[in-house]
Amino acid sequence: MTVTTEAVIIGGGVMGASILYNLALRGVETPVLLERDTLGSGSTGRSSGAIRMHYSTEVNARLAWESLAIFKNFEEIVGGGDVGWVETGYMLFVPEDSIDGLRQNIAMQQSVGIATQIVSRQEAQELAPAFELGETEAFAWEPESGHGDPSGVALAYSTRARELGARVVLESPATSVEIDSGKVVAVTTATERYETPIAVVATGPWSSRFLADIGIELPLVATRHEVFLLRRPLDRVPFHPGGGDMSNLIYFRPEGSDLTLVGNGNREEEADPDAYNPRLTMDFVEDIWPRLAKRIPAIADAELFTGYAGLYTTTPDLHPIVDRVDGIEGLYICTGFSGHGFKLSPAVGIVMAELILDGESRTVDISTLRMSRFAEGDLNTTTYSFRVIA
Repeated sequence: MTVTTEAVIIGGGVMGASILYNLALRGVETPVLLERDTLGSGSTGRSSGAIRMHYSTEVNARLAWESLAIFKNFEEIVGGGDVGWVETGYMLFVPEDSIDGLRQNIAMQQSVGIATQIVSRQEAQELAPAFELGETEAFAWEPESGHGDPSGVALAYSTRARELGARVVLESPATSVEIDSGKVVAVTTATERYETPIAVVATGPWSSRFLADIGIELPLVATRHEVFLLRRPLDRVPFHPGGGDMSNLIYFRPEGSDLTLVGNGNREEEADPDAYNPRLTMDFVEDIWPRLAKRIPAIADAELFTGYAGLYTTTPDLHPIVDRVDGIEGLYICTGFSGHGFKLSPAVGIVMAELILDGESRTVDISTLRMSRFAEGDLNTTTYSFRVIA
């Protein structure tokens, strides 16, 4: 059967759902989202859910800051249901040899408008009494950061998009994008053909494979990452803020009333998105738990609760590709978020709608996220780039 629509979004994670909503909000009639399984069943459903602002490049910092305003006021701005927003604050820990980089990053972030500052060791201890703080470390504090529910956000965006006239088609993987005379003309599935002038590829860890099938080669790699949750001793650690620990190469955040989620920034492996191990491994626990205990000593006496693994879609510079495809009118790419997608998704949906409908992004300059940067050798790098993968 053939269906006619003004736009097709391929991929039903939080990014695809945000794009769908923002296109419908801007007046695109009956846009269609195609999801291979269920909403959020890929990387979104296995995200750590952390929401923080600390980045080393202005483009990511601006996208994160724009997104935070939406996360904090999601029901008023978007609606669609509870997205689990919890404000906890976020502390960054930096070893002595990276303090200059921290200062540069904080200055850039403050110029963007982000509520962040370097705090003294005494101030950090007052903010988080359970933390062990090194005498030569430096600390930054984001009072407005926290975490949310990635699957809930995807569902809320899709719910509101449907109310605005969009369609969400589940268990319907796209098989191809039809291109004729340098223009998108249709997106096909096993049973349907969607005639459309606009196709957005937001396929997460399947992106490299999907794009290669339509003749586009990009350095996108699916990588596997684990997290686990500990039930902490509440008499000793009743609460703690979220954190990015550059000294111990971990990130963490509270969950619910008595759990702590922890992951890391230096362990990853390439993975097949259709055949990877989604379960926690004890090797990971034995490596990461002691690192967390160095920062929160009482957590050594916690109880292992559960854990899981998910996939990032990684690029060489750990920045996404958010762009139109040169030479193919109507084809757009939104992928490669390298573990940062959820926290950037509200703003990315807006800038993608602007790119598609206005010809350029106005909310945030996304020129540094163009797909041609890899061939040009113009990657997003900074003198001091802290890889906080959460």
